[in-house]
Amino acid sequence: MRALFLAFFIIFPLSFIGSLAQENSVNSLFPNVAKAIGNPHPEGSEYWRINHPDLLRHDRDKVVRDGERKIDASIKQCVTCHAVFGDDEKPVKADSEQFFCATCHEFAAVKIDCFSCHTSDPDVNFLEEALAQYNPNSGISDKQIEMMRAYLLKEKK
Repeated sequence: MRALFLAFFIIFPLSFIGSLAQENSVNSLFPNVAKAIGNPHPEGSEYWRINHPDLLRHDRDKVVRDGERKIDASIKQCVTCHAVFGDDEKPVKADSEQFFCATCHEFAAVKIDCFSCHTSDPDVNFLEEALAQYNPNSGISDKQIEMMRAYLLKEKK
């Protein structure tokens, strides 16, 4: 009886948990974030992942309160380098689950309020610059790059 109890309530659950751990790697626990185009952040992605709210607020204050237009953490640049294009070959909007910011913000249950004022469309000039710096080893699909180029051509007309 004791052996049956051990097998059913201890060994079976532990083997089940072990098989789940093998099926679901650690990476599957986190959101699948789209790759960015352009040069990587000099401070590193992890730094920006942690500090982007403070950096964006700081630079917002420099623009709004001090009138300074040359800033480091421009939301326009963020949206452009991290643009994701949908099946319709247009950039997805801020209310889409595919939108770069939404990927992590949904996961962390944090509301994005930037786009009640700002556009979520990539800036044509920044996109052109980012495409010029494109590294084929960045992990962005060829299809995404082609959609970006097509969007750029259409918007520049």
